[in-house]
Amino acid sequence: MNHALSAGMIPGGWELLVVLFVILLLFGGAKLPQLAKGMGKSIREFKKGINEGGDDDEADEAARRAQLRTAEANRLREDELASEKYTANKPR
Repeated sequence: MNHALSAGMIPGGWELLVVLFVILLLFGGAKLPQLAKGMGKSIREFKKGINEGGDDDEADEAARRAQLRTAEANRLREDELASEKYTANKPR
């Protein structure tokens, strides 16, 4: 298991330093705070969207349940009417 970790599957300390150095070279020191700020805003918007999406799902589920209840009530009403017609026309 230790061999798999050292084989490059999970970056260690030196690898992370090299990646951070390359990012610093690419974007420069002045752009890094702006990039971090933009990433923070993106993460907040993403979390906000996830939370709002859950609210929409609950509203959709409630509407679906109401629709199913209405359909079931209509079906029961039709069954009662059909039963009344059958018993009214049934010879005794």
